[in-house]
Amino acid sequence: MALSQAGAVPGAEITLIAPGGIRDAVQRMIPGFERKTGHTVKATFGSGGGTKKQVMSGEVFDVPIVQPPLPVVVATGHVIAASETPLATVPVAVAVRKGAVKPDISTPEAVKKMLLAAKSVSFPDGARGAAAGVSFEETLRKLGIAEQMQPKLLRVQGGANAINVLAKGESDIGLTFLSEIHNDGVDIVGALPREISTPTSLVGYVHTQSKVPDAAKALLQYLSSPEVADIYKSLGMVPGR
Repeated sequence: MALSQAGAVPGAEITLIAPGGIRDAVQRMIPGFERKTGHTVKATFGSGGGTKKQVMSGEVFDVPIVQPPLPVVVATGHVIAASETPLATVPVAVAVRKGAVKPDISTPEAVKKMLLAAKSVSFPDGARGAAAGVSFEETLRKLGIAEQMQPKLLRVQGGANAINVLAKGESDIGLTFLSEIHNDGVDIVGALPREISTPTSLVGYVHTQSKVPDAAKALLQYLSSPEVADIYKSLGMVPGR
């Protein structure tokens, strides 16, 4: 269905909620969608766990973007299961201060060596809903160094803040979703190996109580279209599943 035809309500306002891991991508895409369709998008962003909880508790956003596990979201009845639209996946990545030697992270053993050698490691706090933080805590468990690393860990609010802490020299290593690392004071080392860190999927739905479902479908179509694939790629994300 053509985007110009997909929104039955002309000039509709579409509300969207999404985790921080896809914030920059969506913000770059919204202007193109608005120009193409005449609709407007009101976007809300937060932590992965926090935004998912809002959706599951019944808050109405025309387009909720969530991360797995998905069955628990569908089971609430707040999203239309058939509207499920994979948007992108994003890995957790490592950064160091600008100009610092980039450590080897090519293998799980190399990552383990890097972490044990670091004096401090900053990352977003999973306990406050950060999906990247939850993922990194799991990585530490897989490496068998979760307890050993506790004195070195700096858990902060949000991925961007974890990188700001690194840029200020308050940590040696910073980790968050690759799509959230944009600080000029740091260098990106790369994504963690898949053996110890599974990239996080971001999936969109139409809310069952959306008052502009056709416009919401049009937005999801645009966010998953080849037209915007390069935006995802520029942020280190992989479009689609």
